Amino acid sequence: MATTPAAPAEAPLLTCTPMRLPQDLWIPAAAQATTINPVNHPPVGRMAQVLKTAPTALEIAILTTKKWRTVGVHLTVGFLDTPPVALRKRLLLHMNAWGKMANISFKESKSNPQVRIARAGGAHGGYWSYLGTDILSIASDKPTMNLEAFTMNTPDSEFYRVVRHETGHTLGFPHEHMRQELVALIDPKKAIAYFGATQGWSAAEVKAQVLTPLEISSLVGTVPPDPHSIMCYQIPGTLTKNGQPIIGGPDIDNTDYAFAATMYPKQLVK
Repeated sequence: MATTPAAPAEAPLLTCTPMRLPQDLWIPAAAQATTINPVNHPPVGRMAQVLKTAPTALEIAILTTKKWRTVGVHLTVGFLDTPPVALRKRLLLHMNAWGKMANISFKESKSNPQVRIARAGGAHGGYWSYLGTDILSIASDKPTMNLEAFTMNTPDSEFYRVVRHETGHTLGFPHEHMRQELVALIDPKKAIAYFGATQGWSAAEVKAQVLTPLEISSLVGTVPPDPHSIMCYQIPGTLTKNGQPIIGGPDIDNTDYAFAATMYPKQLVK
C-alpha cells in the first residue's frame, strides 16, 4: 500500500496486516466458510497429490478461502468508539465504493453489527481487518477492522487507499502482492531488513506477510496478478531483485472492480 497516491516509489510504507483467527478457531471457521460458500473449500484431491497423503482437517482449514455468498455481500457496520456522524458517513461511503459494479453494500447498524470498526492504537493498533467470513468468528464486542486514529482531518487519499483496502479484506480478498508471481520479484534478505527496521517485524513475520505466496490451488483471482490493485502493497525498488518497484494501488482499479463483480455479481433487473 502506498503512503499516498502521489508518493514516490521509495516512500516509507504504511502497511496492513490482515488479522488471523486464533488457531483453535481455524477448523470451525473453515467449516462455516464452506457452508456459506462451497467454493471456499480447497481441492482436497490436489492437496493429497502434493502431500502424498490425505490432508488433515487443519491443513484443509489453512487453505479454505473466506468469500461470501455469490448472491451478494450485505453487511451491517458498527463503531466501537463514538466517531462523529460525518466520519461514520465518510467511512461508509468509501466502504460502499466496492458496490460500484458488484452486489455489495454496507449499512450502519447499532444492533449486532457484523463489521465492527475500532480506531485503536497501541498493541492492537494499525490498519487491519479479518478476512471475509472470519469476521463471524469474532466476539461481538471486539473489532473486526481497525483504522487507527482516523478522523475527518485524515487526508482524503488515505480514505481511498486504507479504508477501501481494509474493506477488500472484509470482502474476502487477500493481499495481491502475495501472489506467487509478485513474491518472486522480492529479495528476501532486503525485505526482512527493511520491514524489520520500518515496521518492527521479525524475520518470521516478514516471511508470513510478504514472502510466502498464496497457495495457487486456493486462489480465484485475476490473470495475470494486478500490481496496481488496491489490495497490493507498494514494494519499493530497493526491495526487488530487478530494482523495479511493485507500484501498488492508491484506489480500487478497474481490474479490482471487474473481479469483485465476478465474485459478487449484481442481479439482473427483470
